[in-house]
Amino acid sequence: MISLAGRDILHSWGKFLLTGVGLGLLIGVTLTFAGVYRGVVDDAKVLLNNSGADLWVVQKDTQGPYAESSSLRDDVYRSLLGLPGVAQAANVTYLTMQVRGHGADVRAMVVGFEPGQPGEPAFLVAGRRITRSHYEAIADVKTGFMLGESIRIRRHQYTVVGLTRRTVSSGGDPMVFIPLKDAQEAQFLKDNDAIVSERERIAANPAFNRPGVPGLLEAVTASQATSHNVNAVLVRMADGHSAAVLAQTIGRWKHLQAYTRAEMEELLIAKLIATAAKQIGMFLVILAVVSAAIVAFIIYTMTLGKIREIAVLKLIGTHGRTIAGMILQQALGLGILGFVVGKLSASLWAPLFPKYVLLESGDAVLGFFLVMTVCAMASTLAIRAALKVDPAAAIGG
Repeated sequence: MISLAGRDILHSWGKFLLTGVGLGLLIGVTLTFAGVYRGVVDDAKVLLNNSGADLWVVQKDTQGPYAESSSLRDDVYRSLLGLPGVAQAANVTYLTMQVRGHGADVRAMVVGFEPGQPGEPAFLVAGRRITRSHYEAIADVKTGFMLGESIRIRRHQYTVVGLTRRTVSSGGDPMVFIPLKDAQEAQFLKDNDAIVSERERIAANPAFNRPGVPGLLEAVTASQATSHNVNAVLVRMADGHSAAVLAQTIGRWKHLQAYTRAEMEELLIAKLIATAAKQIGMFLVILAVVSAAIVAFIIYTMTLGKIREIAVLKLIGTHGRTIAGMILQQALGLGILGFVVGKLSASLWAPLFPKYVLLESGDAVLGFFLVMTVCAMASTLAIRAALKVDPAAAIGG
């Protein structure tokens, strides 16, 4: 009966092939959606890996620095260095913005870091590390920036001296790394026009020009030209010490919020991308239902197209389960063809997506068994129709 199913497929191979390709493209879209979700999760994990931190210290009662805003004074790290178990503590800033290159604006996360400290990119694929305290940058290759290119961040021009890879935000935006002082200025300081306007407003206020308070106006305006805020302090633990214990100590005595690696990963995946995960899950369910409906319709149509042949089989004494097996084999064959086309399609177009698409082999294996299950279930409608065929139809006109 395997040969019978094969002969029937060969008889209408063109229709069968086109149907398999159409189903395969739908399966490819389904696998791609699963890869998009995997990519979003992987982006969150890569973000934490690239920071090189074991502990994130942020503003109290916030979920910063990735999920929401956080602001700390840049001298906080000194008090953390004195705690037992702290090997390194470094300031860092994060700001998602448009970075202007020669070609066009690129949406990127601008990271301010201190050389040799947590927060620095772990490796480069080209160029060198930042050696100057100002106006040099390291960019992820996904930005499209080239070595030696001049890019604009807020008021200043930066020269790209190094390139790295797979340094992205939780939203998939590529990162651009610049010195901490430059990043503080870009994020927290006002532009020149705003500073001039603020100085004029302060100068016109009699409270700042009292004879008994000399230099008050100068002190206030000078504070606008400097920034001492950061978004977080990244802590690297010494061997043999617990990050969870240190986080409790910081929360109790330093009046700050501290997150371990596990807590930060839970925060990013369970809260920051939870809505996106549910949305992708809904699309996957819809695509699975649509795929099942298409397979059921196709197999049913193919079965109705050979009613006379099925009647002849019944007339010569073929068992019903043999006929059902033939239809099931055709459905499974259609599923195998569709899955192969879908897997190849997803692998071809995944690199073209603007955000990272992670196609895992485990998802492919699970997808294959789901496709086979859907095809088997979808064939039941055609099997019921075939079993109801009257053998007399073979000799009836």
